[in-house]
Amino acid sequence: MADIGKDIERPLGQTIRPQRPAARGISARTLLAMLAVLAVVGISGAIALREKPFRKPQEIAVSTPKVPAAPTPAPAPAPSPAETAAASPNASTPMKSGGPQIIHVQTEEGDGPPKAGIVIRDPSALGQNLKVAHLPDRALIEASDSGPLPIRSADGRRPFDVYARPWSGARGARVAIVIGGLAVSQTGTQAAIAKLPAEVTLAFAPQGNSIDRWMKAARQGGHEIVMQIPLEPFDYPNVNPGRNTLTVSASPDENLKSLHWALSRTTNYTGVMNYMGARFSADANAMGSFMAELGKRGLAYVDDGSSARSLAPDLALKDGVPFVVGDMAIDAVQDRGEILKKLDSLEATARAKGSAVGIGSAFDITVDTVASWVAEAKKRGIEIVPISAVAIDPQKG
Repeated sequence: MADIGKDIERPLGQTIRPQRPAARGISARTLLAMLAVLAVVGISGAIALREKPFRKPQEIAVSTPKVPAAPTPAPAPAPSPAETAAASPNASTPMKSGGPQIIHVQTEEGDGPPKAGIVIRDPSALGQNLKVAHLPDRALIEASDSGPLPIRSADGRRPFDVYARPWSGARGARVAIVIGGLAVSQTGTQAAIAKLPAEVTLAFAPQGNSIDRWMKAARQGGHEIVMQIPLEPFDYPNVNPGRNTLTVSASPDENLKSLHWALSRTTNYTGVMNYMGARFSADANAMGSFMAELGKRGLAYVDDGSSARSLAPDLALKDGVPFVVGDMAIDAVQDRGEILKKLDSLEATARAKGSAVGIGSAFDITVDTVASWVAEAKKRGIEIVPISAVAIDPQKG
């Protein structure tokens, strides 16, 4: 037993110099004792040398489990415009707005546990894919001698619905502003598209130049657009709206041809707005044929509100045409102070009635004033909406 005690106390790795006279050999009991000691020492060394516990927190169970990261997929080829349009909300896929949505997500930072996050999603920002908003829906186009004409699709979809800019759907005070006369001045049109907030609706004059180019720029900027149609005013032709004016004395076929010319100047608009037309809009026969054609093609009619004699409201209801009437012209006087007074009046009307519609033209002073007013109005809780958001739609009751 004395030999066993000495073996235990002997440092590992050192051999004992044999004593003389040499022992005949190690007994079985001694060998077993040595193996046991080696095993205990080996296990203790492994424990002492291993990594400190909790060195990697992500490997330790916590109350909020870590979500394993998904493997990074191989890069996919860029989708075509058609595939993009089919896969994501865009101009051809109207979004059902129900107000902002709150989404709970998990985010990760470094090696720590995941942290909860909240994202408030604005439906108006997701409703359109601006990269493809300028591309017309082929199912909504009819080929004609004049050019592409808007038409209801075979499944009943209307340009009014498909090309409408989405909005929140909230019940607060809403103001819609339409700025007309785009494409008449190239520099003025460019400035209006660049400066005006995307919620402002733009109206294009059919006599303008490069309309399709400006339509694409406006749609990619998020604007809803309408086409202006020249209609006969009192004292015509001394007061002349321009080329291909629809008149009371023209035959229905002649007026239809003039209307088709204006409609074919571009695509991707939700409706039309009168340019002048006090006499034409007061004539039941002329206005009746005009409104029936809009109903057939799924377009809205925006009455600028300049004529109290307009028959548009009754005829629009009869022919199933979404209808909007302007509350006031905002820039009859080209002065910033006067324009601001009109815009403030629109805000008051919207707070009292729920909505209000202002009509203006693409003058520099109007564009600059509207742009600055909209930014301040939003801070006061006013929602600026596209013209389609305040339309009375007979097809939706």
